[in-house]
Amino acid sequence: MPTRIVQVDAFTKRPFAGNPAAVCVLSGPRPDGWMRDVAREMNLSETAFLYPELDGYRLRWFTPAVEVDLCGHATLASAHVLWEDGHLPADFEARFHTRSGLLLADRRGDWIELDFPAKIAGEAEPPRGLLAALGVKAVGVSRNQFDYLVEVESESEVRSAAPDATALRRVDARGIIVTARSSIAGFDFVSRFFAPAVGVDEDPVTGSSHCALAPYWSARLGKPELTAYQASARGGVVRVRVNGDRVVLAGQAVTVMRAELLV
Repeated sequence: MPTRIVQVDAFTKRPFAGNPAAVCVLSGPRPDGWMRDVAREMNLSETAFLYPELDGYRLRWFTPAVEVDLCGHATLASAHVLWEDGHLPADFEARFHTRSGLLLADRRGDWIELDFPAKIAGEAEPPRGLLAALGVKAVGVSRNQFDYLVEVESESEVRSAAPDATALRRVDARGIIVTARSSIAGFDFVSRFFAPAVGVDEDPVTGSSHCALAPYWSARLGKPELTAYQASARGGVVRVRVNGDRVVLAGQAVTVMRAELLV
């Protein structure tokens, strides 16, 4: 029987921007090998698979290379599909059981809010070759359980960075965040995210990286609520709010494709 798959652009209100994710809403579990094959076939930074479980949905995320522990944009895309395609009433909270615990999503007008765990990045020594591979001069380097966070002096340095993906692949981390305070009115900080170690040379807009960026910039700017721009070629907007050991991420989403998997 064919399986429906939906492609959603997340953290944007217009098609062909933000971060595309594929979403498969299933009736029950499917083999890991099948999910890996589908993710490779879709060839997006993440494909989300979900099926009913307990009081919500089991949610898993796959890049074209590996399964990952936390993914913001594909969670936002999954919530968008549940509401838009009638799996959940519009006023119901979406509840996801994941490898990172229970994640929640709520609609707030045209925006979707995600309740995620904060992933605090503590000061760290950059591993050998990291800054050379990025081609930037660091103001500071931090690390959490997933990623390195590299602050640079200016937004222009974030935008102009042209890292060596082959060299970055040797860094022992899921990915590397490069960030700076924004010079554009309406935004507090900008970032880019590189994760060649998990098969994504540059992720267009990364919800999970903002679980580190939100507390990082909140402490520096003295603001619990901030607006961020991820300055990839596609670009995307993420609103963040620090709430104790949690981070609320807010973004918009738009469906761009519906199709059927025949195998």
